Amino acid sequence: MSLVNESRGESRAKMDSLLGARNETLSLYSELAALRPFKEEEVSVVLQEFCETLMDYTASAHFQLYRFLEDGSERRAKVRKVAENIYPNISTTTEQFLDFNDKYEVEQKGQNFLSLDDDLSSLGEILADRILYEDQVISAFSTVSKETKAMA
Repeated sequence: MSLVNESRGESRAKMDSLLGARNETLSLYSELAALRPFKEEEVSVVLQEFCETLMDYTASAHFQLYRFLEDGSERRAKVRKVAENIYPNISTTTEQFLDFNDKYEVEQKGQNFLSLDDDLSSLGEILADRILYEDQVISAFSTVSKETKAMA
């Protein structure tokens, strides 16, 4: 197998891993949102599972998509340019994910869920933005990969 094909296969596997983590997060987000109005006995387990999945997704995005951009190993100029433009927005969403997780990750008896509805609504908007940003980077990878394949 050529180095280019091996690299493409590795990139595809990274994208698949990221998309799998994203889909799992969105699924649990929907499950959690469906529990409105929030009652501790109904929401605690799903909320904790969602927080764990959200952190897995956040880590997956970093390790599967952005790490090689940060360390300078990405050689494709188009991908680097898109990523450099998008990465500050990704970083902002990551911080917002971490803030949500810090607020809700630890299971606490009597935890106040009064702000969960608003926090979850805000997080839904942040997730939507994050997906748009990631899709731009993924599209850049796909476009560059197709161009490279056509040239071969």
